[in-house]
Amino acid sequence: MYAFTYHRPETARKATNLVAKVEDAKFLAGGMTLLPTMKQRLAAPTALIDLSTAEDMRGIELKGRNVVIGAMTRHFDVANSALVKEKIPALADLASMIGDPAVRHRGTIGGSVANNDPAADYPSACLALNATIITNKRKIPADEFFVGLFETALEEGELIVKISFPIPSKAAYEKFRNPASRYAIVGVFVAKKGSEARVAVTGAGSGGVFRPNRLEAALTAKFHPKGLDGLSFPAEGLNTDIHADAEYRAHLIMVMTRRAVAKALAK
Repeated sequence: MYAFTYHRPETARKATNLVAKVEDAKFLAGGMTLLPTMKQRLAAPTALIDLSTAEDMRGIELKGRNVVIGAMTRHFDVANSALVKEKIPALADLASMIGDPAVRHRGTIGGSVANNDPAADYPSACLALNATIITNKRKIPADEFFVGLFETALEEGELIVKISFPIPSKAAYEKFRNPASRYAIVGVFVAKKGSEARVAVTGAGSGGVFRPNRLEAALTAKFHPKGLDGLSFPAEGLNTDIHADAEYRAHLIMVMTRRAVAKALAK
């Protein structure tokens, strides 16, 4: 690693004030991506602003018909929250599938969403549940937040503070995971609220997480695995790598979507 200055602000406001004053500073959440990148000398910020002591960025609460989760809430806490399990069990289920115990006890929901890894789990939940990403400056609908590979709508110095998830009537997440990293080779989150069905796919798209419109239309018409009968997914625009080619990922999208819908109906 290169030399850097280390800061531990006690609140989100102090953190954003600090990042505005320090050139080339980076926020540090769980460190699951930033620290390995620094160790490989692929990133060399002059300062790290550790958010672990910002208590106002932690916690899970019910606000009306939304579950609001602080950005510094760990995957472990989301997975084991009684409130999340009651109101959006699919979200707790998703959190329980992330990485291994060490990752779940350090990694945070805000860090994952801000990083927007193309194989991460939370972005699919944000899109399918029509979440709102709340920053120190504004509220960003999930449909406008995820821009591309490792790209989001966040501006320089902007910090995710909370994420608000509307409570669906039915939802579920299924993923075909890499056996080593447990990242999604293909992950599908489905959610139904009112008459609308939303679907989000992670791990498969060359541009990152996305919503497959044809699958959503079919499940809005009939929210049942049979509602997908006769449909297939095109391989164009999907990833090909050492783990799976585009054609296999296209097949997995349909398989995982059917499984997710069946799981949602079973709850």
